[in-house]
Amino acid sequence: MIKKIRNFKFVIRNCQAGMTYVELIVVLSIFSVMSSVVLFNYKGFESNIDIRVLSNDVALKIVEAQKSSVSGKLPPSGKNSILNWKPAYGVYFDPDSPQHFIYFVDLNNSNFFSSLICSGECLNDIIITKGNKYKIESCTTVDCSNPDLIEDPLSITFKRPNSGATFSYSDNTSITITSSVYVRITVYSSDDSVNPGYIKIYPSGRIQIN
Repeated sequence: MIKKIRNFKFVIRNCQAGMTYVELIVVLSIFSVMSSVVLFNYKGFESNIDIRVLSNDVALKIVEAQKSSVSGKLPPSGKNSILNWKPAYGVYFDPDSPQHFIYFVDLNNSNFFSSLICSGECLNDIIITKGNKYKIESCTTVDCSNPDLIEDPLSITFKRPNSGATFSYSDNTSITITSSVYVRITVYSSDDSVNPGYIKIYPSGRIQIN
């Protein structure tokens, strides 16, 4: 019995020994490889997240314009309108300055934003950071297989009581489209390996993110 107890203590004492030098080297090697893979992919992962967030931010601003118009929101203090009528709201995109877009109130009922800077009807100038940009296309088919690039400044406005969208150039020329097509805003990163984000705005007022 005493011999068995001594053998048991010997086993316990051996189990308390630390890892060997070889085992430590193997663990550190595995950790180094995993860290390298994570760090290598982190930039691409971060860029993908940035594009997804930017797509949502653009879509939410368009939805805000739609809701403000349909609900009959009055202009903010300091923005005058005739007889306190309920104005339209919209979002302005300038392809020549694809790193910002403008949220505005259409006080003069023109269906477009006429300034290149945030003044007058401008409510908010949203700056796009980290080198991300956008482009605007008019899709002539449902799958947008052959889009027409829009190179002129474009305003997307909403006017009550309808929730439908009006697409206008700065010269007050409206884009002629049917209910089966839409305007697509593509947001993309300077990193070509990052998939772009798409915001589709239909004439009916439907807004979709892909």
